[in-house]
Amino acid sequence: MQLHQDYAKFLQNEIEILVIGPEKSDAFKKLWEKHNLPFTDLPDPEHKVLKMYGQEVKIFKLGRMPAQMLIDKKGILRFVHYGHSMKDIPSTEEVLSSLNNE
Repeated sequence: MQLHQDYAKFLQNEIEILVIGPEKSDAFKKLWEKHNLPFTDLPDPEHKVLKMYGQEVKIFKLGRMPAQMLIDKKGILRFVHYGHSMKDIPSTEEVLSSLNNE
């Protein structure tokens, strides 16, 4: 999992990771414990956050499409990527490069 492998890079840039998923809280908690994930999780089984940020759901591609967003401390959206498949995820360097555009 890229976020887990590169977590230290995000922390060095004062970025906290929040992962929002479709699972109910019990299932999400088990996933976090199983993989010993250091970042914050937010279960969203009713898709409220998904709808707020325009994340797509495609039934034929097993549910939610990946979406990465970088929101700064002032609430300004610095980076957005909506994936078209589960493999369509930007590199850590691509996400962090958006910090240089401040």
